[in-house]
Amino acid sequence: MTYNRPRRAGDLTHFDWLEVIHPDVNLGRVRHALFDFDGTISVIRRGWEKVMIPLMVEKIVDGHPVPPDLEAEIIDYVDRSTGILTLKQMEWLADAVRRHGVSSEPKTAREYKRIYNERLLGPVRGRLTRLDGSQAARDTLSIAGSRQFLEALRDSGVTLYLASGTDHIYVEEEAAALGVAPFFGRHIYGAKDDAGAMSKAQVIQRIIEENGLHGEELLVVGDGPVEIRNGTDIGAVTLGVAADEDRRQGLNSRKRERVISAGADLVVTDFLHYTELARILAPTR
Repeated sequence: MTYNRPRRAGDLTHFDWLEVIHPDVNLGRVRHALFDFDGTISVIRRGWEKVMIPLMVEKIVDGHPVPPDLEAEIIDYVDRSTGILTLKQMEWLADAVRRHGVSSEPKTAREYKRIYNERLLGPVRGRLTRLDGSQAARDTLSIAGSRQFLEALRDSGVTLYLASGTDHIYVEEEAAALGVAPFFGRHIYGAKDDAGAMSKAQVIQRIIEENGLHGEELLVVGDGPVEIRNGTDIGAVTLGVAADEDRRQGLNSRKRERVISAGADLVVTDFLHYTELARILAPTR
């Protein structure tokens, strides 16, 4: 494989579709890439926060008056925890229920997770049933240009991985429904049996160790602080995705703030410039 001469991210400030946060990062060396799923590739689960936040409020207060600042506390936690295993979020809920001490029937984290999944799967199943097998239908449930970006990276020789805090069975099903599962092959990582699940940090560490990678040879792509922070911690190139999930493209300013706060090197609002983006990140073969 012939590598391009490394370029600095700071050389790319003329692109109006790419925001450069850390201009000293070297680009053009990526050999492996880890993608988050929900909100980064898929919008099948868009609006999940509108299910989780009311559920947390409901279970904490258990019919009692909502304490001042409780909803703000929950919103802040959900925002910070975007991308981790769902069970970990439900462990926070179980702890919050105990701390507030007003619930007549506190439940385990696993029980809260089951309730959350039941409520979220309604709209998820509804969206999946509207798929007719066409690529046009699949694209209506994907961030704009995401499939083409995956294809461009793969064609550049980049090995692709998918990691999600959502249960593995759902990640596999939804990736297959969108037609992107073949890009990742056996490298799809979701929550398995909760306790046995690999965190995104563990997946990243495995990729590095098994392939002998050095920092900027790994790309981490996501819309949440967890995967961006995990990538930043090991010196990977981090690409934050700040997409409006309802429109599947364009800026979501809150997402932009959180990926930048987590350490993103670059930020995009979609993948419509997939050819140029892949050429910037990956070496020519």
